[in-house]
Amino acid sequence: MDFTIRKATQEDLPEVLALVTELAVYEKAGHEVTITLEELEKDGFGETPLYWIILAENDNGILGMSFYYIRYSTWKGRCLYLEDIVVKEEHRGQKIGKVLFEETIKAAKEMNAKLMTWQVLDWNEPAINFYKKFNAELDGEWINGKLRF
Repeated sequence: MDFTIRKATQEDLPEVLALVTELAVYEKAGHEVTITLEELEKDGFGETPLYWIILAENDNGILGMSFYYIRYSTWKGRCLYLEDIVVKEEHRGQKIGKVLFEETIKAAKEMNAKLMTWQVLDWNEPAINFYKKFNAELDGEWINGKLRF
């Protein structure tokens, strides 16, 4: 399949939100998506962008995305955090995710990040196997914490 890679624009955000929702449904948490288009616009395309998106597309539209931002480690310094990588279900298995992941690695290197990190659900075998192909370290030691506001 032929497709191209590009940075997202503000006009892409409705489709980005649809991809976010598709991933949340796949992860059995569709009800957790509460972000609005207005928030995405302000946070990603305002004066100080908080995130960036790489898109894969062809003539039929957007096929998938990598959504990332900078986090800071007191041990390492600047890091890239991959929030989401998702390819529409009907386009999986066509190397789109691989290219998006490689482009995200490239973005991490361009910003002089010391690490690229992400999370994967322990039951998501396809994703775990995907990351293993890159010789990624998958750490089962740390427990995730969060507070809801």
